This record gives sequence, C-alpha cells and structure tokens, in this order.
Amino acid sequence: MMVGMERDQPRGSFDGLRVLSLESRRGVEMGKLIASYGGEAVVAPSMREIPLETNTAALAFARSLEAGGFDMVIFLTGVGARALARVVETIYPLEEYLVALRKIAVVARGPKPVAVLREWNVPIAVTAPEPNTWRELLRALDENAAAWPLNGKRVAVQEYGVSNPELLAGLAERGAQVTSVPVYEWALPADTGPLRSAITAIVRNEIDVILFTTATQADHLLQIAVEMNEKSALLGALSRMMVASIGPTTSERLREFGMTPDLEPSHPKMGYLVSEAAQRSAEILQRKNTAR
Repeated sequence: MMVGMERDQPRGSFDGLRVLSLESRRGVEMGKLIASYGGEAVVAPSMREIPLETNTAALAFARSLEAGGFDMVIFLTGVGARALARVVETIYPLEEYLVALRKIAVVARGPKPVAVLREWNVPIAVTAPEPNTWRELLRALDENAAAWPLNGKRVAVQEYGVSNPELLAGLAERGAQVTSVPVYEWALPADTGPLRSAITAIVRNEIDVILFTTATQADHLLQIAVEMNEKSALLGALSRMMVASIGPTTSERLREFGMTPDLEPSHPKMGYLVSEAAQRSAEILQRKNTAR
C-alpha cells in the first residue's frame, strides 16, 4: 500500500531515473516507494532524533501545567507530543498529565498530533488545516478567537527540532504569554558517509531527482556540502535536477538556500510526493535541459 495515497491516484513512472531520498526513520519505506514507481532509489539518511541533554524546559512545563499555569498548549508534532509525555511521566503519572490537558484548550498543528491526542482522549479545541504550517495554525486560531482568545492567555508551544520564531512571534503579537517547550532536536546521522556519497553523486550529475520531506534535510545537506567544499557545485547540480518538496515549510527553507523546488505535491504526504514526482519528472527535466 502506498503511504498516504488514495487508491484512485493516477500512476506515473520515474522510468529508471535516479531518485535520491534523504529520509532516515522511513528510509527503507521511501526506497521501496520510489522503486514501485520505476525509480532507481538512492537513500542517504540525513538526520537523527536525539533527546535534549537536559529536559529542564519540559519538566518545568509539566510542573506549571499541573499547577494550572497554562491556558492553552499547542502541539506541533506527534513524535514531539509523545516525547514530551515520556518526560512528564518521569515526575507525574501519564493519566494525571492527560487530566491536566483536558482542563485547558489544546491545539494541534496537523494530523499526527491530532492522532496522538485522540488516542489519549484529549479534546482538541483548534486544528490547523493543510498544509499545516505556522501560517495556517495562526489563521485557525484567529478564526476561533471568540471561543479561544489569545490575548492575556498563557500558551505553551511544544517545539520540534528547531524553534519556530514566526509562530512564537505571531502568538506574542496576539497578546499571548508564550512559553516554548523544546523536547527533542535533530542531529546529523551518526554515520554521515551515505550523505557525503550522495553529495558526491549529485555533483557528478549521477542523480536526477531529489525528494525533500523536511526542511532539516536541506539544512544538513548544505552543512555537509560546506564541510566538503562542495556547496557551489551542489547548488549548480541541483539547478539541473528535479527538486521536489513535501510542502510550503520545506520549500521556504529550500529557497533560502538557493534551491528552487520544482514541485510540491497536492497533499503534504510522502505517497503523494513520490507519485506526483514520478508523473511529472520527465516533463520537468526536459524543460530544464531545454532551458540550459
């Protein structure tokens, strides 16, 4: 079964093109998905999740929540929601934590935190629509301001990987007293060999399509390219390849680095990304080659 795919989605083919994925946790799955669409999959893990060395912010959040110190909690990721719960469980029983969450407004950025909160039977006051970026989240909060006002409210934000200054600033501009709660961060993989080999292959024009499923993949690709003194060569090679991005947040980061995405899927899901990249790869690469 294709990940995140609907059965009636039109099927395309990479027709033997060399397709690079930077997935880590779902790398095997992504490789099989690319192959099922006729691509020659190259998977180079680009990141790993690691707990923060100290969980002081998360523990302080737990104690404040227990004491009634928050009016709203915003969950940005499912993985982060679970990681935060594991930290909280070091000082409070899980059910006690969930009871505290049920007493306040709980907001979810997208389907993954929604699934976790439903599993916990925690009511969700506001959910951001696709493509689930901080912009949609703030817009959803604005649309629900009558029921869940932000002005003067104490709002905790479960952060993922890197901080989201735009979201934090947007909440503060609406009068919220914001507390960021970092739970985990992204690091380079323990073995950067595959990522270095992928950069070499890109520079040698041995890759046709690259798929980005998170902005952090772009961060780490550039970080290693700089270490290898291959940044300029990498960016030049990417301009000749098809660059596919999972959605607006990732595309924004790519543009900051000078990597212009050629495609975003109709839905920000892995299956749609691969399917629609397969459908359009030949056309996009032909256009790029003609323009050179």
